[in-house]
Amino acid sequence: MDLILWRHCEAEAGEPDLGRRLTSKGLKQAERMSEWLERHLPDTCRILVSPADRAQQTASALPRKFRTVPELAPGASVGAVLGAANWPESREPVLIVGHQPTLGMVASFLLSGEEAYWSVRKGAVWWLSNRARESGAAVVLKTVVAPDFL
Repeated sequence: MDLILWRHCEAEAGEPDLGRRLTSKGLKQAERMSEWLERHLPDTCRILVSPADRAQQTASALPRKFRTVPELAPGASVGAVLGAANWPESREPVLIVGHQPTLGMVASFLLSGEEAYWSVRKGAVWWLSNRARESGAAVVLKTVVAPDFL
């Protein structure tokens, strides 16, 4: 199974937190990253998105249907993210559009076995894959891409 983590793009400061919107820079980041994702995501990819406005706007840049998942809101746990994605049992790839520090903690947990505060840049994608091997499963980091490198 592939699990793709996409941190929302640059957002304005302020309150309420769930209502924060993307800045003009954030909208451009979302557009650049969505073009890259559209070229690389399989057609069968499920897209699950935080209910926060900035995550919704980020996901909306991608011309695909997505599902809003309240459990992916800011402050979500690693378990909530993995549960929503049905990791590692899902038959199709899953793209999660969410927040820091949760996405960095998911990546660190899957790659190191510990929940650490790894930094995921605004608008960046971390693409992980669960590979079944004779000796057991192994999580592989396929790529990390930030919008300013596209």
